[in-house]
Amino acid sequence: MRSKVFVSLIAIMFNFAASAVVASVTGFNPVAVFGAGFLLSCLPLVPAGAMGMAVQKEIWMNSIVEGLFADNSFLSKAFNADEFVNTGKTVHIPNAGAGSSVTKNRSSYPATVISRNDSDLTFNLDEFTTDPIKIPYADQVELSYNKRESVIKLDKAKLIESVSNDMLFNWSPAAAYTIRTTGAAVLAHTSSATGNRKAFTQTDVEEAMSNFNDADIPQEDRYMLVDARMYSQLLKSLTAADALAFHNLVDIKNGILGKLLTFNIMMRSKSGLYTTAVAPKLWTAAGSATDNAAAIAWHENSVCRALGQTEMFESSKNPLYYSDIYSFLVRAGGRPMRAGVEGLLAIVQDTAA
Repeated sequence: MRSKVFVSLIAIMFNFAASAVVASVTGFNPVAVFGAGFLLSCLPLVPAGAMGMAVQKEIWMNSIVEGLFADNSFLSKAFNADEFVNTGKTVHIPNAGAGSSVTKNRSSYPATVISRNDSDLTFNLDEFTTDPIKIPYADQVELSYNKRESVIKLDKAKLIESVSNDMLFNWSPAAAYTIRTTGAAVLAHTSSATGNRKAFTQTDVEEAMSNFNDADIPQEDRYMLVDARMYSQLLKSLTAADALAFHNLVDIKNGILGKLLTFNIMMRSKSGLYTTAVAPKLWTAAGSATDNAAAIAWHENSVCRALGQTEMFESSKNPLYYSDIYSFLVRAGGRPMRAGVEGLLAIVQDTAA
C-alpha cells in the first residue's frame, strides 16, 4: 500500500514539473495544463474487452511442447530422441550391435578378436500444421472473454491429438510382433468396423508379459496403452482380488490407471489400429469393416519420440480479412528403438464368430 502511494506521489510531482515546462513554452495557464495532464493519466489505454498486448509466441510454443509430452501422456514414457534431431528432416539414432560372448575357464589363447557391428536407425520428422484461423477485430473488442486464447487452446489440443495418433502408428509393430486377443465375442468398436471380435482379457496381458520375460526385457518401466473399450473388457476379466490389487497401484499424476502383470496400464480414446492382414493402420485412413483395435505394450527404452521445430505464425490486423490470423506448426516423429523390435508388442483383436 505504501509503495503504491509513493509511486502515485512521484507521478503527481512529475506531472506537475512537466506541466510547468509545457506552460512556460506555450504560455498556457500551468494549473490548466496540470489538470488536463492529470485527467489524461486517468484514462484507460486499452478499450474494455480488448487485449492489452499481442499474443506471446514463445509462451504458446512452450505450452504446445509441454502438452505434447506431458507427464500423464503415454508419449512421455518413451526414449527422448530430441538430442539426435539436427536441422534436417531425418533423425539418426546409433544402435549398438551384439555384446561380446563370454567363455568360462578359457583355455585357448590367443582369444579370437571380433568386431561389433553397430547400426544406424533413422526416421523422418513429420510436419503437423493447423488450419489458419481468424479472430475478427469486433470479437476482440466486444467479447467478454479472451477469444484468441480460447481458439489457440483448442487448436493446441487438436495438434496434440494428431501427433499422438500418428506416433501410435509409428510405434505399432509388424505382424511378427503381435499376438491376438482370446476373450469371448464382443462387438467391434473401431470406426466403420462390423461383426464380432474377441475381447481383451487378463490372459492376453499375461501372454504379453511372458513375451517380454522371454526377451529379458526389464520388468520396470513396462507400459501398455489400451482404448476405453478394451480397458472395460480387461476390467471385466479381473477377479475381485485382482481388480483391488490393480487399482491399489493407480498413479493419476503420471496417467497410470493401475499395474497388472508388470505392465503400467494407460488409457486414451484411441490406441493401435490394425487391418485384417495384421498391418498397422493410420487413424486418418478411411475406416474399414474389418479393422481391429489393438493394445500397444512397450518398454520405455524400446520406443522413441523426437520433437523438432515448433512454430506459431501470426498476422495481426490483417488488412485483407480485417482480423488477426494464427496457425501452428510442429515437427515430430518416432519409431521402435531396436532393430529386432525387442520390448514392443501389439495385442490385436481377433475375429470372433
